[in-house]
Amino acid sequence: MVQSKRPRTSSHEITVKEEKSDFFDGLPDDLVVSILCKLSSSASCPSDFINILLACKRLNRLGLHHTVLSKAAPDAFAVQPKNWSDAAHRFIKKCVNAGNTEACYTLGMIRFYCLEDRGSGASLMARAAKTHAQALYSLAVIQFNGSGGSKRDKDLRAGVSLCARAAYLGHIDALRELGHCLQDGYGVRQNVTEGRRLLVEANARELASYIRPLLMKKTRPPRSHQHHHGCVKGSGCPLLSDFGCDLPARKVHQTNRFLKEWFESGRGVLGQGLRLCSYGGCGRPETRAHEYRRCSVCGTVNYCSRGCQALDWRIKHKVECVPNEEWNGEEVGNGVGGMVEMEDAEPVIME
Repeated sequence: MVQSKRPRTSSHEITVKEEKSDFFDGLPDDLVVSILCKLSSSASCPSDFINILLACKRLNRLGLHHTVLSKAAPDAFAVQPKNWSDAAHRFIKKCVNAGNTEACYTLGMIRFYCLEDRGSGASLMARAAKTHAQALYSLAVIQFNGSGGSKRDKDLRAGVSLCARAAYLGHIDALRELGHCLQDGYGVRQNVTEGRRLLVEANARELASYIRPLLMKKTRPPRSHQHHHGCVKGSGCPLLSDFGCDLPARKVHQTNRFLKEWFESGRGVLGQGLRLCSYGGCGRPETRAHEYRRCSVCGTVNYCSRGCQALDWRIKHKVECVPNEEWNGEEVGNGVGGMVEMEDAEPVIME
């Protein structure tokens, strides 16, 4: 019997086979997951992370690992309203199920205000509020306004309590809100001295949050020789601090930007008589007519909170606010115009 000889493989053919082999398949899953965690936590936009998932089946499988999704940065699921879809909803939900606190807060806000799923949205925010100061403050705003319910659902004491917890975690707006509550006796026994102290502390923290990064970079804050009297949308006009320093306009949280663009783009439709909070960095809509309080001087703007009113006052409303003879609000507060409960205000009779 004649035995056939085994064909010899040339060195060139061996080299070609080695080039065609995929060394990525040889990497252990733990190493790939660790790399993907770094990528998801540093993603600057959703496409940075989604493109990885689309690269191959293995990256798609490991990219959706709960460890990777739990560490995903807020920008990794910062979907724009025009790109919102069921797929985007499911992806953020996967991040929530993986224990991502920021995703839990983001989806809670979207469901509560945009999708009008009040119960589920509030539940997600409450879940995130265990360690998330922004979620605590958002729940406080809901309690102050009775959002999603009637006027009788307002719980001022609960709002003050939530603000205190958020302020303890370092949330500046919550600290400012708490100061106004104490100063005005809103939901808590009035204590003007303590209220003013908290307002000063909030301004000091705001100033420190701007200076600290500059000191770390060993650079000096830019000095402005011009007086800024207003803020045009997108102009980057600085925020005027009570300490006489010009601070750059605060970066708007991605969730607030989503809310604002959702309704301004027409993707979401406000009900008849409902308005957005007048502070451009908020985006919260009213859930019933006259839910938010209006400026007691001009009556042309309305705010979901005293914190939003204080920020908008220093950015632009201070130079826009003029007394309105047809408005019967009563001015309260110190330095910043007060706010009037529209649901309690008497109607203005036009002659």
